[in-house]
Amino acid sequence: MSVIPSKPRYWLKNARVPLSMLQVEDKSIWENRTSEGLCLVDIQVAAGKVAQIVRANSQPIADMVVDVQGGQIWAGFVDVHTHLDKGHIWERTPNLDGTFDSALARVQQDSLQYWQAEDVYRRMAFGLRCSYAHGTQAIRTHIDAFGEQARISFGVFQQLQQEWANRLVLQAVALVSLDYYLTPEGVKLADLVAEVGGVLGGVAYMNPELEAQLNQVFRLAQERDLALDFHVDETDDPESMCLRKVAEAALRCGFGRQIVCGHCCSLAVQSPEVVAETLALVKEAGIGVVSLPLSNLYLQDRKSGRTPRWRGVTLIQELQEYGIEVTLASDNCRDPFFGFGDHDVLEVFNQGVRVAHLDGLYGESPAMVTKTAADLMGLTDVGRISVELAANLVWFKGRSYSELLSRPQCDRVVIRDGIAIDTTLPDYRELD
Repeated sequence: MSVIPSKPRYWLKNARVPLSMLQVEDKSIWENRTSEGLCLVDIQVAAGKVAQIVRANSQPIADMVVDVQGGQIWAGFVDVHTHLDKGHIWERTPNLDGTFDSALARVQQDSLQYWQAEDVYRRMAFGLRCSYAHGTQAIRTHIDAFGEQARISFGVFQQLQQEWANRLVLQAVALVSLDYYLTPEGVKLADLVAEVGGVLGGVAYMNPELEAQLNQVFRLAQERDLALDFHVDETDDPESMCLRKVAEAALRCGFGRQIVCGHCCSLAVQSPEVVAETLALVKEAGIGVVSLPLSNLYLQDRKSGRTPRWRGVTLIQELQEYGIEVTLASDNCRDPFFGFGDHDVLEVFNQGVRVAHLDGLYGESPAMVTKTAADLMGLTDVGRISVELAANLVWFKGRSYSELLSRPQCDRVVIRDGIAIDTTLPDYRELD
């Protein structure tokens, strides 16, 4: 692949850009696209920003030219649901039976033994370096926040947020069970989240006190003007309807900030009637949904000695049909909840396309890891390609989606502020 020049002005010629992340005033550009919804364009980069987007070969060009040769140009990835504080503990604390309950126990064991600031910093920084090298430009991480761990891990997050300020947009979500917010410690946690400019969140479980727990969380968020982000229904139990309960609480409280719900696995094992009722409420409440295909394939329906019977992911296509914003994200990486991964959102997209049969929906699906994910994070200047926005791009050699998703695209070029970055990944030995 051609080398991106270090000069302040150049053109990326003969590029294919997914329509779903391309924002242009000249709508004729949309008409010049492949059957898969890839627009054929030339992109001018000047002073670190996108200066022009025109139809491919539609005008003479005097500046330096980089011929993309029909390869794809994407906006930088947006990873809206991660767990950087848990990452890369698999080697020291593996989950040998691969179950959800064992994952919970093993993470708790590891945190009690190791999670001081130096350890959390080293692993989180490693994850950020991987994400950056793969082409991510914005990340939201959930942070385990019971007791003193909240101060430790949020302190590390703030340090990393400052260190990466010119390279990555970082957001943090408090992760506790919702009953915690009914305690004085839970109220203090909400204050800490507000202090660091984070997002209030937690894990919702079906229980007799769930409505009271949700009312409290929504009240704390409203008082502090915080967005909300929940883990819900990460189970194959059809009686688990926490997503519906969150939607009902949002409507009951008249909540005006963004709400995101991750996992939502039990939707896939509920009746069509129940699903329709829930999705109507989710749509009315304006809730965005995040599917986590890597970890949910790994954990869901896992029983010793038998092959899983279902895929674990939520109803992505049905959510889209209802007009609900749905995204894909990394979730856990090399920890007891998922023993693999490399913080590569292209891998997440690839898995999501294959598992949820999104290959017939390519026109919209790339936005699930770029523009739509950015929208759920409240970001208007990332995850999309538009004139006057920073030239934060990823250039793939793959011309079609079949080419893109059939190889790992290790030769991708990651462009930040118009300049190609070093995409060398950190060595695992640094974690020893």
